[in-house]
Amino acid sequence: MNELPQTLMEAVHYFADPRVCNDLMREIKWPGGEPVCPVCSNESCSEMPTRPNWIKCNRASCQKQFSYKVGTIFEDSPLPLDKWFVALWSVVNCKNGISSHELGRAIGVTQRTAWFMAQRLRRALENDSGHKLAGEVESDETYVGGLAKNMHRKRRAKKITGRGGADKTPVQCVVQRDGDARTFVVGATDGETLRGNVLRNVERETALYTDDATALAALDGVFRRESVNHSAGEFVRGRAHTNTVECFFSLLKRAIKGTYVAVSPWHLFRYCQEQGFRFNLRQLNDAGRFLNALRGVVGKRLTYRELCAVGDCGFMGIE
Repeated sequence: MNELPQTLMEAVHYFADPRVCNDLMREIKWPGGEPVCPVCSNESCSEMPTRPNWIKCNRASCQKQFSYKVGTIFEDSPLPLDKWFVALWSVVNCKNGISSHELGRAIGVTQRTAWFMAQRLRRALENDSGHKLAGEVESDETYVGGLAKNMHRKRRAKKITGRGGADKTPVQCVVQRDGDARTFVVGATDGETLRGNVLRNVERETALYTDDATALAALDGVFRRESVNHSAGEFVRGRAHTNTVECFFSLLKRAIKGTYVAVSPWHLFRYCQEQGFRFNLRQLNDAGRFLNALRGVVGKRLTYRELCAVGDCGFMGIE
């Protein structure tokens, strides 16, 4: 693999060549370098001279024709890979995210197309590593939703039915200090839900730091839990604090409020995963994050029907 570009400007020039994009996809999809038929798994395939960027299976009983996009999030997209790669570069490297309007203007597509592209790219950022967090771990919750004072009177009367987080979407985050963050969009902040997420993602006997909420108090016998009493003005006591998870929430809300402005609750988990991807790979440079994200495009697909099966489709400025 040739040395990847280091900046967005370099990436635009680098991926302008279709052969560069195809070579990169070949290495990502087929590490051995030889294409494999997605239908019969035949390893004898050849480039089609009459259809650039397409491959044909040489087995007489199959002869399937397929492109480099087959079996990836790019499948069935009429857009060339150079636009997809620049869009992916922007999504994973813009610290506060990039809106569908801005992405559409940058690569020359409509906002509707850019929104669908961005959601498919966020699908590629999903990563279930399987390992549990250890060392020093923090857990906390926050609420995501519009402020009542910023809403029109009629909208406020419709949306706001209670105080605090009553009409907002709760998000739980479990983060390992100097490690990964994992987010969960939860229906409620009851103890059973919050404790379940911690138990499934954190090694037993780990040092667990939380606030003074009682929802996780039952974990005292499972983890070495310490809490800080925020309501009493206590934020740090020795090693006990939740500053790391609060930092993650600050980045998440900055992206939502400053870039996406309005995020549908049923799509919120995708934006949490996007922010988590950037946070977990914060030690890498732009090229490193891009390459890690590109490895995730294989074997994942998100159709428009599946994306919009429930709720708002995300247009008219709604991410």
